[in-house]
Amino acid sequence: MSKYLLNRLLIAIPTIFGVTVLIFLAMRVIPGDPLQLIVSESDGIYVLSEEELQSLRASLGLDQPFHIQYLDWMAQVISGDMGSSFWNKEPISGMILRRGPISAQIAIMAVVLSWLIGVPIGMLSAMWRNSLMDHLSRVGITVFIAVPSYWLGLLIILFSVLVFTWRPPITIIQLWEDPLGNLSMTVLPAMALGLGLSAATARMARSAALEVLFEDYIRTARAKGLRETLVVWRHVFKNAMLPVVTTTGLALGGLLGGAVSVETAFAVPGLGKLLVQGMTERDWMMIQNLVLLYGLIYVIINLLVDLSYAFLDPRIRYE
Repeated sequence: MSKYLLNRLLIAIPTIFGVTVLIFLAMRVIPGDPLQLIVSESDGIYVLSEEELQSLRASLGLDQPFHIQYLDWMAQVISGDMGSSFWNKEPISGMILRRGPISAQIAIMAVVLSWLIGVPIGMLSAMWRNSLMDHLSRVGITVFIAVPSYWLGLLIILFSVLVFTWRPPITIIQLWEDPLGNLSMTVLPAMALGLGLSAATARMARSAALEVLFEDYIRTARAKGLRETLVVWRHVFKNAMLPVVTTTGLALGGLLGGAVSVETAFAVPGLGKLLVQGMTERDWMMIQNLVLLYGLIYVIINLLVDLSYAFLDPRIRYE
């Protein structure tokens, strides 16, 4: 196990390096200079003079060659300093620590909801294939997969506002500070993401369960006289969960980075909305560090998913 883990960590190094290089170069080749215009609350928008622009570039280190800028950025990241925003000078690490728990909570709640809804529907649909319940569930799965999460979020917002007069909180409320206020901010976005993800989970669970149901060891277990419930939960369920775990892991990696469209629709102050803000303002440092964080999250989630296979299937061993 330790050797496999070490090999996976070594393989992750080129992946993270490629992500950092691509996002660093992308921020430099996109047309437009974010330092040409500075937004001031009192004076509006004004154009910097050439002397002011050069001075600002020097203070931010943007007058250095690209490879020097890249090495300086990597040195800051390794030391735990992600720099500051171009515009408000607020430390980026502080913004991530403040907004990250909100996005992580929404992602985890969405995944839990998808399993609570999707796995039972997928398993029952496979057990009672070609029945009325199977046909209805497949229609519902197709509908929820086709509906974009942000559009579903807008419908949830409209229903909540008209029926419950719900209004999204305008400040960041952590779970440990005010549980009710936090849940009022995170439950609806988690529903919008979880319903679509539950449809994909149900489809994957149904497909995997149907494949497992025709394996030889399932027929052997039934021939030995085991009850159908034992056959399903002891033999079918664990083996059918391997592809479901893979799909869930990939989805969780994306959700932990912040579901941009849903967070924007619900005005949730998470990482997704922070990325939108950084892209709108062309804040290079913020975008670079957020994309690097997303890459690290994907690598870690994929590693955890691979390690979970050995727990779900005893035949899998990592040497």
